[in-house]
Amino acid sequence: MFLTRFLALLMIAFITACHPTVKIEAPDKPIVINLNIKLEEEIIIRLDKDIEKLLSENHDLF
Repeated sequence: MFLTRFLALLMIAFITACHPTVKIEAPDKPIVINLNIKLEEEIIIRLDKDIEKLLSENHDLF
């Protein structure tokens, strides 16, 4: 009986002593993110013949 209690206590001590430790720390150096982005925009405006005619006749609309 003494031996089973001793083994049980030894097992509990062994289990509690072997738990993993997780450590979270901030990095020493700043985090650098390099983004090389090239943006190109192309706007194409197509006017209908009637709208082109209206704009050519009325120069003072805009």
